[in-house]
Amino acid sequence: MNNKMILITGGSRSGKSEFAEQLAQKLGKKCAYIATAEIRDEEMRLRVERHRRRREGDFWLNFEAPFAAHNMVVDIEGVDTILFDCITLYVSNLMYGADTELATTNNYEKVLLGIDNLLGAARASGKHVIFVTNELGSGIVPGNAVSREFRDLAGLVNQKVAQAADEVYLVVCGIAVDLKKLAVQLHDGGKA
Repeated sequence: MNNKMILITGGSRSGKSEFAEQLAQKLGKKCAYIATAEIRDEEMRLRVERHRRRREGDFWLNFEAPFAAHNMVVDIEGVDTILFDCITLYVSNLMYGADTELATTNNYEKVLLGIDNLLGAARASGKHVIFVTNELGSGIVPGNAVSREFRDLAGLVNQKVAQAADEVYLVVCGIAVDLKKLAVQLHDGGKA
């Protein structure tokens, strides 16, 4: 099988997760859904339950991997498609997970290595892998260093995953746009 790596990005409540789920159903016969969220309060529990209800049935196998998700990508068997939701929460987990202090000096190195491991596992899996992420850089510059670092790292990670992906979609108001088809290519460093 010629597996694809796909990135789907968009703002909060843009419809990106629903689009990713529909795309997974179009691409494959059985899909592993890897969730990165950790349930830490009642609102998050309700949010996760809403997502889970959309993924009931024989098509979906549901997993949770807030950390070391590359190991799960490698170990999953019996599926032809993996839906990873979401990169943004995974970046947060890598930065500030249970085994990490809030203020560290190696967040860039740690997060980018974690993403490199995830992308390597996705490419080696032989499966279609769909990544969902949030588009965070369209608002104002955050007022504190921790938030700026997270926003900056999420943006760098999104660029890295988009570069590796075969297809990239931006979802706005429930409508998906194929960004790689619309992208301007500056192959020789010249002007567009």
